[in-house]
Amino acid sequence: MMSGAGTWVLRRPRAEVLVQEVSTEVLVVGGGLGGVAAALAAARNGRRVLLTEETRWLGGQLTSQAVPSDEHPWIEQFGCTESYRQLREAIREYYRRWYPLRSEARDLRVLNPGAATVSKLCAEPRAGLAAIDGMLAPYLASGRLDVRYQVRPVSAETEGDRVTSVTLEHVGSGERVVATAPYVIDATELGDLLPLTGTEHVTGFESQAETGEPSAPAEAQPLNMQAVSWCFIVEHRDGEDHTIDRPEDYDRWRTYRPDYWPGPMLGLTAPHPHTLEPHHHTFEPNPEEDPLAIVADQRANPGSTELWRFRRLLARRMFRPGAFESDIVLVNWPMIDYVDGPIIGVSEQEATRHLAGARRQSLSMLYWLQTEAPRRDGGTGWPGLRLRPDVAGTDDGFAMAPYIRESRRIRARRTIVEQDLSLAIRGDAGAVEYPDSVGVGMYRIDLHPSTGGDNYIDVASSPYQIPLGALLPVRTRNLLAGGKNIGTTHITNGCYRLHPTEWNIGEVAGLLADHCLRSEVCPGQVHGDAEELARFQARCDAEGIERSWPDVSAY
Repeated sequence: MMSGAGTWVLRRPRAEVLVQEVSTEVLVVGGGLGGVAAALAAARNGRRVLLTEETRWLGGQLTSQAVPSDEHPWIEQFGCTESYRQLREAIREYYRRWYPLRSEARDLRVLNPGAATVSKLCAEPRAGLAAIDGMLAPYLASGRLDVRYQVRPVSAETEGDRVTSVTLEHVGSGERVVATAPYVIDATELGDLLPLTGTEHVTGFESQAETGEPSAPAEAQPLNMQAVSWCFIVEHRDGEDHTIDRPEDYDRWRTYRPDYWPGPMLGLTAPHPHTLEPHHHTFEPNPEEDPLAIVADQRANPGSTELWRFRRLLARRMFRPGAFESDIVLVNWPMIDYVDGPIIGVSEQEATRHLAGARRQSLSMLYWLQTEAPRRDGGTGWPGLRLRPDVAGTDDGFAMAPYIRESRRIRARRTIVEQDLSLAIRGDAGAVEYPDSVGVGMYRIDLHPSTGGDNYIDVASSPYQIPLGALLPVRTRNLLAGGKNIGTTHITNGCYRLHPTEWNIGEVAGLLADHCLRSEVCPGQVHGDAEELARFQARCDAEGIERSWPDVSAY
């Protein structure tokens, strides 16, 4: 039968598992922000695209992981691609069109529905999902784009230095799709295609001898990775009791304390990311402040001390009186960073055990908040905290997927190292300017506690560029990195992993696949030939992809 992504052939092997074969032009595996941007870029340029996603929602960290956008302070003016700006504005329009905003809020150009301090745009996961669905809708209708949900890659075939097919399995039925395409983009959260295709890659911490990075250890630590966090969404109903059953292993998590933590992780005191000194957080549901008075600017104030408003998704007082009884808040706080072990580089059984552990740690944090968290009135616990499954899109109020900070990373033609952008090293010179720049980004090198026993690693950085060489494996010719799996190190992944940078990476990968098909060249030729590189960079410019920074000191 025919599909917008190509020709499907049905066959049944002896095991009677339905297998579909599909041929397309661009295969994007992974539907996070990078995967969505890659599919969008390729489809709007006329390509047939198959986009696959392991969960029920596209959008990754913005939607299925439930984390509102982490962005640099100039995001409203410059420093992202035009299509990412369209995504942000579509989220705002979702609220202006459908929600009972106060007139003062509706008129704001920089509308922040959650009035959170972490970012100038914090919103519910469904708002991001609606924006993404709207952006992709024309290409679904035209048949250029085919999206497959709840499938994951399980194997791949290669010939020499090319990927010839990827086999994808439905997580429920076990039915399989064997997909072939001239270009394959790995936009999975964990770089799943890299081991399946034999693409050279690295995990965890590289050694200082390899990278020369001041913050790297003397020896490589491949299983030392940033914590994952299983986030959840709550509101507070004063006078009601929504206390969950006491988790079976609550006593374990209640006393759990890594060596570097100032007390039990289930608490309101955590290391300050910059100083590592004990930092006490506060927590007060539904403050009576005017959300319009909150300015999200982490240059002036990181904003993380008061946890309720830090990653608030919806501020009730942003809307007409009576519309909402409570704010809606995402719990993505230091206390739920899971450091007991990694979920890549280990057996599937061990990875499953650690993911379950991350959920139990978060569940225990919720129970602690409901029963033991200190209140200003001298009491303990907030039993009115209620999970919001409807907002998370799940049965229990926990995100569909864990928040992933670190992926497998390709051995790339260009590896981005700490020396390229560290403010302490580069000073007034700013970050290294790459001749093959295909985008920009900015965030501090923000590494959360890790599975190897490291505390926060925080390095001030300069606004940086994204080199094309970081998207290209050293050997595999038709596989492109489309997300957190680009050629960063463990250190530089700490700032290249955020929302707008991931989108930029994916968009360039999708555009590069189209460019190579159109010009009958391979990605290595685009990168290695100055004239071909200039032609591709001109296409990036025409597509609204910013490749350099203005003088930010003027802003």
